Amino acid sequence: MESSAKLYALKYTNVNTYLFALLFIVGNILLPQVCHLAYLGGPTWLPIYFFTLIGAYKYGMRVGLLTALLSPVINSWLFGMPALAVLPAILVKSVLLALAAGFMAQRLKRVTLWSLLAVVLSYQVVGSLVEWGLVHDFVAAMQDFRIGIPGMLLQVFGGYGLFKWMAKKNW
Repeated sequence: MESSAKLYALKYTNVNTYLFALLFIVGNILLPQVCHLAYLGGPTWLPIYFFTLIGAYKYGMRVGLLTALLSPVINSWLFGMPALAVLPAILVKSVLLALAAGFMAQRLKRVTLWSLLAVVLSYQVVGSLVEWGLVHDFVAAMQDFRIGIPGMLLQVFGGYGLFKWMAKKNW
């Protein structure tokens, strides 16, 4: 399955880079608030990554990196989520996601379920290994693979659905 959504690689000199990053940062602030209404909603649905994936894949690594770095920091500052103790691991995973999504979009120039799955698995596997090195606790580092599978599926299938919708709307 493939989506014909338009993909871009915006530069830091383009004002749209910052406007789109702001839009995705707001999404990454609002979606976690909704998910955290449910028990273990954050660790289960991994909402802080969703709009980073969309922004980086659609508008390039620069939008993705701005979203990846600022979303968790602003969320932690405003709401205490993520907690400061896990913020470094989440920042690592967010940056890896932005880099992987931007790279995949630039190489393929199209969106597929397989490409989104590859992006999500790559940032999760590498990010979990880095987290293991940071926290020295394998079980804690593998939390996303223990309870975050619904969130990963949301990123792949929800992201693909959003890209299909954007293609239909000619965005």
